Amino acid sequence: MTTLSERISQSAFDGSRLRVMLLLDLYDGAQKQFLDAYEHMRNHVASVPGHISDQLCQSIENPSQWLITSEWESAPPFLAWVNSEEHVETVMPLHSCVRDTRSLRFSVLRETGQAFSVTPEQLRAGLQAAPRVGDGVVRHALTFTVKPGSEQRVAKILAGYTSPAARVDDQTRLRRTSLFMQGNRVVRAIEVQGDLMAALRHVARQPEVRAVEDAINPYLERDRDLDDPNSARLFFTRAALPAVHHVTSGGRGSDDVNRHALFYQAKEECGLAVARFLSQQDEAAADDPRNPIVGSTVFQRDDIVVRLLDLSGPLDAYPSVALGVQGPRKSAVLGKLLVDGEKLELGADTETARFLARSDMQLITDRYAAPES
Repeated sequence: MTTLSERISQSAFDGSRLRVMLLLDLYDGAQKQFLDAYEHMRNHVASVPGHISDQLCQSIENPSQWLITSEWESAPPFLAWVNSEEHVETVMPLHSCVRDTRSLRFSVLRETGQAFSVTPEQLRAGLQAAPRVGDGVVRHALTFTVKPGSEQRVAKILAGYTSPAARVDDQTRLRRTSLFMQGNRVVRAIEVQGDLMAALRHVARQPEVRAVEDAINPYLERDRDLDDPNSARLFFTRAALPAVHHVTSGGRGSDDVNRHALFYQAKEECGLAVARFLSQQDEAAADDPRNPIVGSTVFQRDDIVVRLLDLSGPLDAYPSVALGVQGPRKSAVLGKLLVDGEKLELGADTETARFLARSDMQLITDRYAAPES
């Protein structure tokens, strides 16, 4: 059986300006401490490449509610900053005075300027070219490492959990969780319909999930205490592996679809270039009716890039397409950006197949959320 599907494309690489809104709820009496922390953070962020401006706003209805808005030249420099260890250290003083936060990120699609002072060309600069077509699904991933030698025990624990119920609230549903390992690295890819943060908080409270998290705690390379909000926040901030590109091919899908995760270890400071390259390759492949890739999501943080593939047919049947190096000189381009990519640069089919096999992560579990009772 086959089904018709509409092409979906969402990307951080379209060159449009980015508007970020951080909603904060302060503890009572924490305003002075918050303002001091904000001044420190503001002065630091002002020097970050790609940052344009920011504003601090306070609610006229509830003085404990604040809003920080910032504008960036595009999404990649913001993502590089927000996922950096430097950002973790910069925002740490905020944690003790903020009860709750929520981050919203939007590309600029339309803009109104002052008549006679802004040209049409200036208005169009940095604007998103057209509205994106989405499917109502938010994609996110987490990655962390476990102590060498514990991989088999961790894999067994992660494969044995009971899926939580799909319903989070009236607007949010869990859809799918896919777990992979490569050596001692774990990657957990999550699909949510609705509010991602609400879903993550809901999952963290479920006893079956908490039992698994507690069971793997002794094996983590980076210690965490889930009973300590700051420790948990730091761990999951550092583990975040955001989706920077997603495309679902239009046309006919297939019931015979296999899910794979490919791990790309980029050279130092080359992670963004690898993610951009793979995104361009997947966009081009999505226009080919012979393309076996039903859907692709590229996740990137620092020099770690993971590409999640939903593939019609076996992975090794289309090594160049599956690895993202279809076309002249593509293997050479990607090879220059990757650790241990020297043989891939040669462009030989045998080396492409070997590199693909090494990049293919071990699937631990791939589950849809449990149905509502």
